[in-house]
Amino acid sequence: MTDLERLRNVLEHNEILVEVLDRVRRLELPQWYPTAGCAVQTVWNVLTGREATRGIKDYDLFYHDSRDLGWEAEDRVIRMVGAACEDLPVEVEVRNEARVHLWYEGKFGIPCRPFATTEQAIDAFPAICSCVGVRIERDGHWHFHAPHGCGDLFALVVRPNRVLAPREVYERKAARWQSQWPQLKVQPWP
Repeated sequence: MTDLERLRNVLEHNEILVEVLDRVRRLELPQWYPTAGCAVQTVWNVLTGREATRGIKDYDLFYHDSRDLGWEAEDRVIRMVGAACEDLPVEVEVRNEARVHLWYEGKFGIPCRPFATTEQAIDAFPAICSCVGVRIERDGHWHFHAPHGCGDLFALVVRPNRVLAPREVYERKAARWQSQWPQLKVQPWP
């Protein structure tokens, strides 16, 4: 079994994530992925013998649409996804990754180049293990983006990814994660 097959098998334990994948697939958003926390934390929950959905505070949904970088266009997508998922017991947090460069420096204190794709945004997550996106294509096949593979994810290793996020962001996330999953092996910022 490949890492991606194993990842799918583990993610299927999270019925909410599978439902989000199915509902968002029908919306046909450009370059969409539920990503980061909802995927990674599902894996950690399953590997540590917890309920698959335990402690997942939101389900991040990224897409990339550079045709209109205005807030109103992103807000329309947020409302559309919200309506599609309104009966689910979770918050689905929607972000247009084509707009990140417009607000990133104001929030994190460092500039961010525009992302050309959602995959580029996933590649810039602060921890190697969290650089994971998954979606279900129109034909029902699962599609994954995991540029670093799944080795760290399955080994419960949190390692810095110094592409974009500052040290403080990595350390804050790693500390929060380790408080929920004490089995994690957090690597220090180099």
